Amino acid sequence: MKLAMIGLGKMGANMARRLIQDGHEVVGYNLETAVTDKLAEEVNLIPAYSLAEAVEKLAPPRVVWVMVPSGKPTESVVSELGDLLSEGDLVVDGGNSNYKETMRRGTMLAEKGIDFVDVGTSGGIWGLKEGYSMMVGGSETAVTTVTPALKTLAPGADKGWGHVGPSGAGHFVKMVHNGIEYGLMQAYAEGFEILKAKEDFGLDLHQVSEIWRFGSVVRSWLLDLTANALAEDAELSEIKGFVPDSGEGRWTVFEAIDLDVPAPIITHSLFARFVSRQDDSFSAKLLAAMRNQFGGHAVVKAED
Repeated sequence: MKLAMIGLGKMGANMARRLIQDGHEVVGYNLETAVTDKLAEEVNLIPAYSLAEAVEKLAPPRVVWVMVPSGKPTESVVSELGDLLSEGDLVVDGGNSNYKETMRRGTMLAEKGIDFVDVGTSGGIWGLKEGYSMMVGGSETAVTTVTPALKTLAPGADKGWGHVGPSGAGHFVKMVHNGIEYGLMQAYAEGFEILKAKEDFGLDLHQVSEIWRFGSVVRSWLLDLTANALAEDAELSEIKGFVPDSGEGRWTVFEAIDLDVPAPIITHSLFARFVSRQDDSFSAKLLAAMRNQFGGHAVVKAED
């Protein structure tokens, strides 16, 4: 099939590469023209230098796959596509949009006769080689239209992807996926810190990670990546313990609250990321001050 890929960041570019390698035609547009030109040279991407040009290079019914950051960038692109496309065309949002925004955008496009499919995508920089896990939302007809591309991008034609429900369902499932990811990552991080703290055993953390990778009940791809990181630098001396969040962990916690579902692990893992960004926590200072007030416990004075 022929489609346009809007946004050629790491994931968008690799998705375009995988599609082209499998024989699909891909028109690509990126804000940075140098990125578009480079990919056109590497893998015969059909370059476009505006959304309008990308649409013009497709024959109806058109399929436009959007891979830009969530929030205002996605809103802007989808809104502009709503004016450029025609009845019977289709927009795919493969980014990490909030599912409520996805549902609203789907309704907006539907009023113009344009189909909308949301694809929650996992796989990161490894997707080109391993394939992407894709959680797909939208109508049966719309999903069928893009199924050839989904089968190419997935780890296998019949595995690693699925039509999970109506518009918004794909991004909802991906949101919860990322919330679970937060919890798994936090558990690994805490466990390895306990191992490191037991200095009298002199444990080799990379060795432990390699042992756990095979046969252990805690083996996972995240553990594989942990092993890679420890092999490169066992002390992680070049990395600062500052952990951002993309937003989906927050959305998962909000949803858990709205649905009255207890989610202490995911919630704690999100808050742990907030703590990582504080060089000098006021709450920690206040805890120390309270201990000093009621028990006379010593406090560590701030340096002048």
